[in-house]
Amino acid sequence: MNATDAKIDSLDQDDLEKLRNERAQFKTVPDMPTETMTLNFGPQHPATHGTLHMVLELDGERIVKVTPHIGYLHTGFEKIGEHRSYNQFVALSDRMNYLSPLSNNIGFATAVEKLMGITLTPRTEYIRTILAELSRLADHLVCVGTAALDIGAFTAFLYGFRAREELYDVFEAVTGTRLTTSYTRVGGLLRDVPPNFQEIVGKALIECDRSIDEIDKLLTHNRIWRDRTQGVGVVSADDALGFGATGPILRASGVDWDLRKNEPYLIYDQLDFDVVIGENGDVYDRYLVRMEEMRQSIKIVRQIIDKIPDGPISSDEDHTVIPTKAEVYESMESLIYHFKLTMEGHGPLPEPGEVYSSTEAPNGELGFYIVSDGSRHPYRLRVRPPSLFHFSMFPKLVPGHMLADVVAILGSMNIIAGELDR
Repeated sequence: MNATDAKIDSLDQDDLEKLRNERAQFKTVPDMPTETMTLNFGPQHPATHGTLHMVLELDGERIVKVTPHIGYLHTGFEKIGEHRSYNQFVALSDRMNYLSPLSNNIGFATAVEKLMGITLTPRTEYIRTILAELSRLADHLVCVGTAALDIGAFTAFLYGFRAREELYDVFEAVTGTRLTTSYTRVGGLLRDVPPNFQEIVGKALIECDRSIDEIDKLLTHNRIWRDRTQGVGVVSADDALGFGATGPILRASGVDWDLRKNEPYLIYDQLDFDVVIGENGDVYDRYLVRMEEMRQSIKIVRQIIDKIPDGPISSDEDHTVIPTKAEVYESMESLIYHFKLTMEGHGPLPEPGEVYSSTEAPNGELGFYIVSDGSRHPYRLRVRPPSLFHFSMFPKLVPGHMLADVVAILGSMNIIAGELDR
């Protein structure tokens, strides 16, 4: 099935046009003196899921204007990264989109490997691909669950978190921790996966399948859910492209773009999966796209979970990869290279140059621009976070909607403050 076949028919076009006309009348501000009210939405608010701040100008309960403010969670990751070695920055990348930290780890390591011309081992590529898709599942489950919770569907939230716990058990077994994974290394991985990796992943996928089906039955054809989401926060394809939207938000607006297909990395060019495309670009379509993307992620993982090749998990190209602890304890040569790779003045040392590399993270295109001066840390490090571009769309999306619609639109955008502010 190609991308066209995967389109979502979420709403009859006649019904949608009627709904749009009904909502359009609310966007007309009467030509008469009115007194508006200014309301702060966030930065402390149960529906912002982080330190997000919007200043709303209201005419009654109708939004006239919205001004988003960012920077409440600014941590200076990019500047700190210019004073850390390439492997040390992996731990900082965890703290950006903390719903899918493994995707951040993989995205950054991919950029540095592109800069240094490192080729990964087949085993590393398979493991990273599996963990990237499991991270997409975990991220989408939280997004769908909390978006439903904000509108009032508490049960959907519980369904999603039940499956997410199974996924976090997998992450803990592989990386040693549940949230701040710090799992990749330039040219490889922190450690190999456990012997029962296939078993625990298979168990998690069964639970994810069940939870997705339960959420689908609960919400997709629910009259209240559809009334709260259809025709709300519509992003046209032109607007999505103009604002730099990527990921599920771009695809929900009908744009066929997915870096896993259009600019393949890891082993995505060897896999059979569909790019999920919406039509209407509203909150409902963004929900449907994420729901189907979760099913596609499960399909991807099941294709390769039993085909992980044997071999090393790190490329040993010019001794640029930190040896494993077991090797350090048993080999004098490994101990020497471990020391050299972690001390000031030593590697990994890329040649002077620059690179931009991007991956298809759960929220969209996660890019890293790195300038190297030949030292052990970047001369310049810049992150392209999808949340920054998506949050900038709010002044265009929200005016004309009711105050309650702000919650629905925000939940569908999945803005993560750590990634937004960096």
